[in-house]
Amino acid sequence: MEFRYKWIVFLLFLSIIIFVYSKLKTEKSFFMFSLKSSRINNTISKNINFKYIIWKRNIFFIGIVFLCIAATGPKIGTLTKPINRRGVDLVIALDTSISMNSDDVSPSRLEKAKFELRKLIKKLKGDRVAIIVFAGTSHLYLPLTTDYEAALLFLDEIDTEMIPTQGTSISSAINTAITAYQDDPEKFKVILLVSDGEDHEGEAIQISENSAKVGMIVNTVGVGSVNGGLVPIERQKTSDVSYKRNNNGKLITSIPNRQILKKISDVGNGRAFWFSNNGDSHLSILDAIDNLEKKVISTHKFAEYEDRYQIFSIISLFFFLIQIILPTKKLKNA
Repeated sequence: MEFRYKWIVFLLFLSIIIFVYSKLKTEKSFFMFSLKSSRINNTISKNINFKYIIWKRNIFFIGIVFLCIAATGPKIGTLTKPINRRGVDLVIALDTSISMNSDDVSPSRLEKAKFELRKLIKKLKGDRVAIIVFAGTSHLYLPLTTDYEAALLFLDEIDTEMIPTQGTSISSAINTAITAYQDDPEKFKVILLVSDGEDHEGEAIQISENSAKVGMIVNTVGVGSVNGGLVPIERQKTSDVSYKRNNNGKLITSIPNRQILKKISDVGNGRAFWFSNNGDSHLSILDAIDNLEKKVISTHKFAEYEDRYQIFSIISLFFFLIQIILPTKKLKNA
């Protein structure tokens, strides 16, 4: 047995102390004012049943005791409930190539992507989420989990220095995303590929098409502006910024490859989104996920104490009614 509001137990003990103290008084304590008049005392003695007065007081006190117990929120026994979590398996593949440092999207492509993904994860309900980071190679950064707080912590630590091999191997990212799923023939598997698509290499379109054939959905999220932007390769504490240059020393403009990302989503039975200063947001992706058919991710049971304050409240009400009905006047013999 447990109590939800344990501090009320203190009031219960205080009531008991008050009651014990009142018992030390005379049964006629309520009528001490009349002791100076024998006439009044005789009238009271003939008409008032002092035993009933004591009983009414005791019954009222018992009602207060049960009311205090009810107010503490007693929880007795256990209550077992089945819990069904419905959702999809969402694998986020996030591009961490150096071109994601471009600030054509404020504050940068990577930070913009992380900002929207952070909001997306916070609004997931029952879906499992995994995170993959990729550049020239890809790695499973966070396995599938429903621990969204952990997912947010992992997401915050992502930067463009995580993978030393540069490039944008989207095909490698999709392959890694496929391996993130457990051996499950069912559908409800979604890949969310977040990249600027620049320096694309590999067979991403073919792999995405094969994924769709086995029930996976490949959505893509392009990040960047249409005109592209310069790529900072070093940010000092001062205002000086170094930018990526070609072999001739000219500044390189990173232009997102929107076409390749659109093709990947088309053959992957998914949708193409675009993160820019005035583009799509996490709400567009969340709406697409919510419209998907959901499966039961996990079914488990949990036990907890069941609230039983109602029983004590009814008992308290019963004693209060008895206290009200019980008469104090002596019954005359017929």
